[in-house]
Amino acid sequence: LKRPDFIIEDVVKTKEISLSDLAKSIKISDSVGGIDVEANVPEIFVARTHPLKDTIDEIREIFVTLGFSEILGNMTQSSFWNFDALFTPQDHPARELQDTFYLDGINAKKIGTPEQIRKVSESHKKNWRYQWDINEARKMVLRTHTTCVTIKHLAENKPDEARIFSLGRVFRNEKVSYKHLVEFNQIEGIVVGKDASLRNLMGIQREFYKRIGITKVKFWPTFFPYTEPSLQTMVYNEKLGKWIELFGMGIFRPEVTKPLGITQPVLAWGGGIERIAMLKYDVGDVREFYNNNLGWLRSATKCQ
Repeated sequence: LKRPDFIIEDVVKTKEISLSDLAKSIKISDSVGGIDVEANVPEIFVARTHPLKDTIDEIREIFVTLGFSEILGNMTQSSFWNFDALFTPQDHPARELQDTFYLDGINAKKIGTPEQIRKVSESHKKNWRYQWDINEARKMVLRTHTTCVTIKHLAENKPDEARIFSLGRVFRNEKVSYKHLVEFNQIEGIVVGKDASLRNLMGIQREFYKRIGITKVKFWPTFFPYTEPSLQTMVYNEKLGKWIELFGMGIFRPEVTKPLGITQPVLAWGGGIERIAMLKYDVGDVREFYNNNLGWLRSATKCQ
């Protein structure tokens, strides 16, 4: 077969490409020599999740991979579960109006089983030596911590072994500052087991901090009404050049567990998520997460 002759045409010197989405056009010619891939282009801001939401999701994933299960609870709780069941006396300063948000005129009709109420009442009378008032226990509050969720779960299920955590909003009537908010997010968890010990608890905390990217950690003795012994987790802030407190932790006291029928040792800890996010994003003021500063939100690096 005879090969057909190829037809050679002159190459068009100039070609126009329309970019309808930018309502602009560029010309490629021999004189230009092609497209300048280093030329400035309009900056486009794509949708992304909030840095605080990224931190919450990361913390949730870490505890799930460590074998924990998440439980949920209401933001409004009776004082019985928020305070009394956790061996916090009814005259404790944390229960005053200047520290806790009460739901005005709203009381819980049912706060627990008659047996739970009786045993918690007896524990308070015997150990704190005052007359326990059920009407105080019925007062509804915006939860001041998520521990009320886990202690209620333990009282209802009485597991011999468990690894659970609760994550959500809590409320405290505090003066807003660079490190305090009236509404913030808290992570709280417990481990139930016959051989649970303070050494186990410190090991869990160290592993969590390592996975979140915090390497300098130490524990200080402290006091909490519902744990004994109690420790405060301290982590080193490179920017501030000092140790700062994050999580409180300890072993639930017998005065907490026995009235609710819990027979195994319970390790417990909890702390604010915003403070962890401050370390991850190098933020010096916790209010920055809620200021809707688009410049900062666009520049914040996503959690890795």
